[in-house]
Amino acid sequence: MKTVMQSYPVNQVYIGGNFVTPHGSELFDLFNPVNGKLIGQVQLADEVDAEMAIAAAKSALPRWSATSKEVRIEALRRLQVSVAASKVDLLEAVTTEYGAPQRNSYMVDSTVTAFSNMIKTLEEFDFTRKIGRARVELAPVGVAGLITPWNSDAFFIADKLATALAAGCTVVIKPSEMSAMQTHVITKALHEAGLPKGVLNIVTGRGDVVGSAITRHPDVSKISFTGSTETGKIILSQAVETMKRVTLELGGKSPSIILDDADLEEAASGALMAGFANSGQACVAGTRILVPEKRLAEFLAIATEKMADFPVGDPRDPATAIGPMVSERQWNRVQRYIHRGVADGARIVVGGPGRPTEFPEGYFVRPTLFADVTNDMLIAREEIFGPVLSVITYRDENHAVEIANDSTYGLHAYVFSSDSERAGRIASRLEVGRVSINGAYEPLSPFGGFKQSGIGREYGAFGLEGFLEPRSIMA
Repeated sequence: MKTVMQSYPVNQVYIGGNFVTPHGSELFDLFNPVNGKLIGQVQLADEVDAEMAIAAAKSALPRWSATSKEVRIEALRRLQVSVAASKVDLLEAVTTEYGAPQRNSYMVDSTVTAFSNMIKTLEEFDFTRKIGRARVELAPVGVAGLITPWNSDAFFIADKLATALAAGCTVVIKPSEMSAMQTHVITKALHEAGLPKGVLNIVTGRGDVVGSAITRHPDVSKISFTGSTETGKIILSQAVETMKRVTLELGGKSPSIILDDADLEEAASGALMAGFANSGQACVAGTRILVPEKRLAEFLAIATEKMADFPVGDPRDPATAIGPMVSERQWNRVQRYIHRGVADGARIVVGGPGRPTEFPEGYFVRPTLFADVTNDMLIAREEIFGPVLSVITYRDENHAVEIANDSTYGLHAYVFSSDSERAGRIASRLEVGRVSINGAYEPLSPFGGFKQSGIGREYGAFGLEGFLEPRSIMA
């Protein structure tokens, strides 16, 4: 089978409805994470390309912002159909460039459903509200800069784009340079949907070049960024110069609280699944597993056995649950944390440093489960972004909540219990933006974080309102 790199050379950006050669001349190497071999290069955009994209979006804004809800819904439907038709190519790109296991096809499926979810939201959304003697109009905020990460590139492009277009905004998207293949596949699909020229612009480049140009530009009114907390702080400081509206979905150190009444077989499976999501390269990964002191030995025995359900391997193997890390840099980062955990006194139950013996090449990590972890250890405080989980014990419910909330992050949490009402009471005490009880999920619910996990919310009506400005008219 041909790779996406062979089918679609990554040497173009998308500005004003056209594929164009970037003004920028820097070439960025792309590697296959399975073997570490060079598979191609992407020609990066620069500040000139960013300026052109912003100008195109600004020119298209007056007409697009005046469109009706029906016109926007029809555009979203065309985008959904076009992206759905590219699923095979997109899965190939995700596997080749990122190393995502093909059995995790939800990464591609969610890219398609991002449009249908926003269509449903838009159909039920009222842009005009009555408050006393005032009529409140929700108006598009303007040109939106959308900055997406490498760990689920196509989905974040689709979700942020769908939301911005539904609000009546035009967009400039800066995807990660590490996801250039995925970006090109989805850009080609989005182009086929036939949006008005200038409504959609995509410029792949470095964050400190293209990203900075977007966040500082006075013609950009809104920034939506998903990525690390450190980068989010830089973006926020740059955006404040022109008082941009900002949505930041940042890092996490999510707790998985296993209550003492939980079925440990089910809870262990759920906790491992939450921790190893997207090969551990997920902001919502449940990397701190909180277990009652009196059930620790029982949990570790079950979890050790169930680790076999999450094999690491070639992402093209249907049995593989955990693929390689995205890059050598990320592999080295994960290794440093594993060594630090041992140095700080944590005990390796499964896994450990180095590569799996059957995969001596590439960026494969041994999925690692630590015990004897205390919440002040570095592996329990910082986001590792790899398949490394820490088991922490607690005395009672109050202690579990205290440990869970003792974090600079507050993005997501998981609670496992046989009593849903009890789990709900615990969930309401957690300082996080989302809580999943026994694996439940609702894609239209607001997503975002407390504390240093972000500002604002995405998805559904809350996400849509983030691209709108209320205007009160009193008569």
